[in-house]
Amino acid sequence: MKKSHIAIGTFVIIFKIMVIIAFVYVGSTIMEIRAELAESKKLQLEIQDNLKSNQKMTQEQINEISTTLLSTKQTLSNEINELKASTSSDFSGVIENVIRGVVSVGTDVAQGSGFIISDDGYVITNAHVLSGAHYARVLTYGSDQWISADLINYDSTIDVAILKIPQGSYTPLEFGDSSQLKVGEKVIALGNPLGLSFSVSEGIISALKRIGPNNLPVYIQIDTPLNSGNSGGPLISKQGKVIGINNFKIANSDNLGFALESNQAEETINALLERANQTIRI
Repeated sequence: MKKSHIAIGTFVIIFKIMVIIAFVYVGSTIMEIRAELAESKKLQLEIQDNLKSNQKMTQEQINEISTTLLSTKQTLSNEINELKASTSSDFSGVIENVIRGVVSVGTDVAQGSGFIISDDGYVITNAHVLSGAHYARVLTYGSDQWISADLINYDSTIDVAILKIPQGSYTPLEFGDSSQLKVGEKVIALGNPLGLSFSVSEGIISALKRIGPNNLPVYIQIDTPLNSGNSGGPLISKQGKVIGINNFKIANSDNLGFALESNQAEETINALLERANQTIRI
């Protein structure tokens, strides 16, 4: 009987020791979890602070570009005269008329170019100019005020987007037939490179039916410099017609640009308008 009591007492002592060890272990684990949660919360707050700081810097840069665009427009008439003097005689009669249909496209994440295709205020640009944006706005040739724009439709594969601004007295640009283009023809690229407002660059067609990032042979290779902000602007023939939409350039190459050919652009734009239940066609 005495031995039985001793065994029971020993068991109780061992059980108590195990319970104490368990409580110590659980307490230690809880403390570690709390420490990890605190560290995770601290890291999350740091990430949020960094994101807010980056967003603030991006917005400040975009505002600075917008201010530059507005101030540059004040000397646009002089720039056009200089462009006409420096550009070959093939284009001296078309620049002033065509440039009136070119617009700057601004969002909260990027800056690009575009052009008007109707008096109703339909504007064409590249889809990647609008990627990730919360809003879009347009600066036309005849205005010093940004106009809020609505997104009608877009095709990310062909990289074309359609915006809509209120109806007004615009100078719409017309599409030409890209199937009639020949290597060696002179062209001009209009747009908003590097936030320098409405600019013109002259070059020649280097090749046709080049394959683009979408693996489609629908691009015109040009030696006209395309810089940041040129995206979405028109490529113009000497007849003053849009024969391409400036799209991309090869990295680390100054004079190797590519524009989406106008025939493919027209087909895509009309399909987008139809899917968006818009009555206009080009």
